Amino acid sequence: MLKVNDAKELVLGIVQDDPLFVALQHTPLEENLYNDAYLADIDESKHYTIAEVAGWFNITDAMLRYYLKPFEQYVFDNASPNVHGNIRLNLPAIVRLRMILLLKDEYRVRGIKLLLGLDDNGQLLKHQITATTMDSEDLTHKIDVLGNVLQQMIQTGLFQILPNEEQGTLQVNINQDFLVENIQRLSTDSVLQVEEIQKETLELKQENEHLQKQITELQENSVKDIVQKIRERHIENEIVSTLRTEALQEFSTNNKISFFTKMFKSAQIEMEKEQFVLSYISKHLEERLEVALNEYYEK
Repeated sequence: MLKVNDAKELVLGIVQDDPLFVALQHTPLEENLYNDAYLADIDESKHYTIAEVAGWFNITDAMLRYYLKPFEQYVFDNASPNVHGNIRLNLPAIVRLRMILLLKDEYRVRGIKLLLGLDDNGQLLKHQITATTMDSEDLTHKIDVLGNVLQQMIQTGLFQILPNEEQGTLQVNINQDFLVENIQRLSTDSVLQVEEIQKETLELKQENEHLQKQITELQENSVKDIVQKIRERHIENEIVSTLRTEALQEFSTNNKISFFTKMFKSAQIEMEKEQFVLSYISKHLEERLEVALNEYYEK
């Protein structure tokens, strides 16, 4: 059985070059990495099932798979996670997954992806500057990581970094011109009518019906992996459709527009409406999708 000091030395040997360890180091969460009960009996040469690891962390298999899926390349360090068709995790993979679970409440999936430098497809763009156990270098590493995240935000063009003269600090603002320009670029018609929005909603519903039919057929053939992907797409489309409807209702409620205003400023109104809809969906989609997927995987 490993002693506490032995377990800590073992774990540090894995995480000292890991960007997520920067966020955990010198916080109360760090001690969880060294004190988990599974470390006392784990065999470094063996691989363990999803069910075994989920039991160690007191969560369901579905929840573990949910947080594993976006970070497979990172968790398995570019190696294949499959052994004879089933996912198996060795000690380094388990420790990396443990750090994700410790940080999920504070950073959520999107924030952890930023720390790791992952794109939307879960591909590792580049390794961030990593942590060490030396106190003298810890602050420098954290500044470098935060600087990297800030630089990525600026490069999108969506944010502006402006000085706040009253407080003597820098302030991050939304680049409204950039946002409006890109909304106009995405729209092929500057005057978007309500009928067109309804048509898009109907198309989404039809696509969902088609996907639901595919799910039924695939379930009958026991193609579980493909069914999950199609079901996730179906869930996301339903949420997007619901959010679009909510946004239109909220916009209509909060923006009472007269007949003459609609006639002479229709292009501006529709542009503002689409901007509001996109912003509303962007704000609520991730949280709604996470809840829906959790409910789906726990069934």
